[in-house]
Amino acid sequence: MTKETSFPRQYSRTLRYTLGAPRSFTVSPDGARVAFLRSRSGTDRANLLWVLDTATGRERAAADPAELLGGGGEDLSPAERARRERTREGSAGIVGYAVDADAALAAFALSGRLFTAPLAHGAGEAGGGGAREILVTGPVLDPRPSPDGRHIAYATTRGDLRVVTSDGETDRALAEPDADGVTWGQAEFVAQEEMDRGRGFWWAPEGGRLLAARVDDTPVQRWWIADPAHPAAAPAEVAYPAAGTPNAEVSLAVLGLDGSRTDVTWDRARYPYLARVHWSAGGPPLLLVQARDQRSQLVLALDPDTGATRTLHVDEDPVWLDLFPGVPAWTPDGRLVRIADEGGARVLAVGDRVLTGAALHVRAVLDVGPDDVLVTASAGEGAADPELGEVHVLRVGPAGAVRVSGRPGHHSAVRSGDVTVLSSAALDRPGSRVRVLRGAEPVAEIASYAETPVIGTGVRLVAAGKRRIPCAVLLPDGYDRDRDGLLPVLMDPYGGPHGQRVVAARNAHLTSQWFADQGFAVVVADGRGTPGHSPAWEKAIAFDMAGVTLDDQVEAVQALAEEFPLDLGRVAIRGWSYGGYLAALAVLRRPDVFHAAVAGAPVTDWRLYDTHYTERYLGHPDERPEVYDAHALAADAAELSRPLMLVHGLADDNVVAAHTLRFSSALLEAGRPHTVLPLSGVTHMTPQEQVAENLLLLQVDFLRRSLGL
Repeated sequence: MTKETSFPRQYSRTLRYTLGAPRSFTVSPDGARVAFLRSRSGTDRANLLWVLDTATGRERAAADPAELLGGGGEDLSPAERARRERTREGSAGIVGYAVDADAALAAFALSGRLFTAPLAHGAGEAGGGGAREILVTGPVLDPRPSPDGRHIAYATTRGDLRVVTSDGETDRALAEPDADGVTWGQAEFVAQEEMDRGRGFWWAPEGGRLLAARVDDTPVQRWWIADPAHPAAAPAEVAYPAAGTPNAEVSLAVLGLDGSRTDVTWDRARYPYLARVHWSAGGPPLLLVQARDQRSQLVLALDPDTGATRTLHVDEDPVWLDLFPGVPAWTPDGRLVRIADEGGARVLAVGDRVLTGAALHVRAVLDVGPDDVLVTASAGEGAADPELGEVHVLRVGPAGAVRVSGRPGHHSAVRSGDVTVLSSAALDRPGSRVRVLRGAEPVAEIASYAETPVIGTGVRLVAAGKRRIPCAVLLPDGYDRDRDGLLPVLMDPYGGPHGQRVVAARNAHLTSQWFADQGFAVVVADGRGTPGHSPAWEKAIAFDMAGVTLDDQVEAVQALAEEFPLDLGRVAIRGWSYGGYLAALAVLRRPDVFHAAVAGAPVTDWRLYDTHYTERYLGHPDERPEVYDAHALAADAAELSRPLMLVHGLADDNVVAAHTLRFSSALLEAGRPHTVLPLSGVTHMTPQEQVAENLLLLQVDFLRRSLGL
């Protein structure tokens, strides 16, 4: 097998080197154990649930799906497949679990069946680990133990929310749909896809009641996703809230194990989006609700006895308000924890104090302790050292911020008490290293079985142009400028909201390096709109995503040509999703700069994309139709003068195939030649091994031919 073909095969077979890597960590409050998921090898998709004893460093399997399912394959419901698509979950086995307050009992679903596993020291033996099935009325979605471990609540594919005792003796409904299209305990499409809220119910700290979402998606328009390769199969019905159309109606109720129900009230007409829910012993339940235009939001405190809410905090922004992981939350002594954009910086606020300044760009709250808050942050615009692409874990308290992650790289963490699980990636090594710290001292390391990539990277992170655009530049392995001269260029961006690509982690750049090794100088540019820089940087794209993001790709490549061996007469661009939109946009509107493009799953008409994302950046289409018209690619179809390949999964329910099909029709009507590669049975992800492998090879072949290489 040649080096050129071995990387695509390994990359696809290992799900981008994620298989075999530990993930989804939970630390017990006493610090005695860490639960996590990991498959047995770098090519095995089935995750097991593991437990690490922090005193000895010994790992044991608490639950093995192969044993629990008797060696049979998984049988996933359409609802579970949709949940996994929303989270871009491509692995198998145990893909998620939840624990009680002591992290002594775990609950999880396999093939719609409910299982539990004891996690405490001495429970079970290696292999099955004491895991067992609890027979319930399924199929089961998102099971979660009560804090005291006596009950397990779960949603079902039929729409009811149920609770079963941990011994399996009593299984009953807490809430059932009262109409077609109603579900209890599940998150609606835009919450899962755009708000990073995958949950639909939350246990009270005392374990006697739950806060549950009731979702009515009957107002949402129906789309139909068919599989043209199998015409005998009925199309799948999808409730898709496209920009400007009705959303699902979301409400809340407090459900008691005694059968009581208390409906929650807030101004749902003004604030229809339920973005965050937090219920801890630090105070009453917290709700974060947003206006549809996302320029105002409220943090509400809920009285669970009456269902009444009161406003704790109001946020307003003339552009939009972002959502952040881990907030709002309470400190143990009852102070409100927030992340906010203030004074041009993204800061951490606790109570009435702002604890960080312009030197840090706070990204997420990981844990709230009695003395500090654990966060991830990048260097802010006020930092003396920009630390390009780095994300660090810090403890922030009244006295300031102290780094938990020491080395340069891209870090994340999970903490409980004085035990922290720190995951660290860096440019000088593949994969991530996972260390368990007690205080500041390492006590264990969690093994990774992920495969080592067959290629390395020589990536350089640089800031380009007047705007200092973060860029990654990759040249072919063994490149010699005197011998090889200028190189054809491949721009390889995502380039839009939520998609930072220029990161200080080697595995993030492996595909770009492989393209470089085919004879390209590859440039990844994180222009305005991408995260991790500053609020102003992210919000510069308001109502002009197309113009701003494309301008920054042009500025980056032209500025980098002054330092790197870039042949500006041969520049191609490739991308997926927003990157696919950007790639098609580039050859349509700047053919003087870009000479070929591969556009994967592109959003070609923003009226066909979802409400929460699209209206945040472009406004409501009824109020700003000219903005949507300016961002539609079909209007520029007659301008195509460069080779363009469109790639789209026909089963995609996020960026539906209609985007590519309608744009292709417009190109055909304009008489503009182009290439379309439809992927039968493929969603917005491409987890299928052969598809992912051959997509890389086909793209290289198209780009080489298009640039005359």
